[in-house]
Amino acid sequence: MPNPNLQSYLILFFIILLASCTSSDKAKVAENVIVQEEKVVESNPQIAEYIRNIFQDKNGNLWFGTNGYGVAHYNGDNIAYFSNEQGFNGEQVTGMSEDADNNIWFSTDQGIVKYDWAASEKGNKKFINYSERKYFDKQRFWSICADSKGNVWGGAEREVFRFKDGEWASFEIPYPTPIVGKFITEATSWSIIEDNAGNMWFSTNGFGVYKFDGKEFTQISKTDGLTDNSVDQILEDTKGNIWIGTRYGGISVFDGKEFTNYTSRDSIGNDEVCVVFEDKKGNIWFSAEGFGVYCFDGEKFKNYSEAEGLGVRAVQTIFEDKEGRLWAGGGGGLYRLNGDSFQNITRNGPWD
Repeated sequence: MPNPNLQSYLILFFIILLASCTSSDKAKVAENVIVQEEKVVESNPQIAEYIRNIFQDKNGNLWFGTNGYGVAHYNGDNIAYFSNEQGFNGEQVTGMSEDADNNIWFSTDQGIVKYDWAASEKGNKKFINYSERKYFDKQRFWSICADSKGNVWGGAEREVFRFKDGEWASFEIPYPTPIVGKFITEATSWSIIEDNAGNMWFSTNGFGVYKFDGKEFTQISKTDGLTDNSVDQILEDTKGNIWIGTRYGGISVFDGKEFTNYTSRDSIGNDEVCVVFEDKKGNIWFSAEGFGVYCFDGEKFKNYSEAEGLGVRAVQTIFEDKEGRLWAGGGGGLYRLNGDSFQNITRNGPWD
């Protein structure tokens, strides 16, 4: 059985540790009540103090998940913010995913939100909120994935949920020990993906990753060659390799048979990897806590940090838009790669 004192310590650790992927949010926590520190003020032109994720919809509009005031939406002319006052149940947006009907799904600190594309085109209510106790018992969500079969998956504090045939239900994963606790547990899933074969992959915060082929689960952990069982991000590249960014073990690459690992002992500056992304050229980009981002071309690593203009040491998201522009965000705002250096993009731009 898990040690209760250890669990309590771990929960407190994740809440207050300012240098981690989640706790760089700098939120004050007291009795599970989040008090937001950041505010949108005219004297601060940043889109947000913390950018957690970036997404571009079919019309080219950009969405930025923030910590503190929901999601920011840039339509080519101006920035609009959607949070509780605008009918969007979420102040902290931890994930975004688009389904086959172009609806956008958000995981938030208050549940799951669906941006109804068809309704918004007709001028009707844009957001559908799934936040009531009957759905998730008020659990916070940390990841979201709309798969190719019409399902939507959400990673919460203690479990994974699946939205199928119009209903949310808990999806049972065979964890090796019972799950207890709140906010963050061994079962907290920071990342859910579907691979090209239709398999679902779920990260965990203590049990490695689980692969689900529609019938059976396969657990992959340190005993199989993974560097660390606390997994932050999963990515399948265009070659079919699975990249696994971990909290304490750097990054592992699984080719289906064996692992290749990159850690602070041999190639990168820090072993905490929050995000992994593949650009259109096949380069793999990933964060390393305190060292900005790395670009791996298959042979060598190139680091982008403060010297290259990237004012985010704790990068939480990397994204390439339809125009081929590479973005990065995290604790310090939003940045875009311009040549060999990054440029801060604020509410005032430059957007072009």
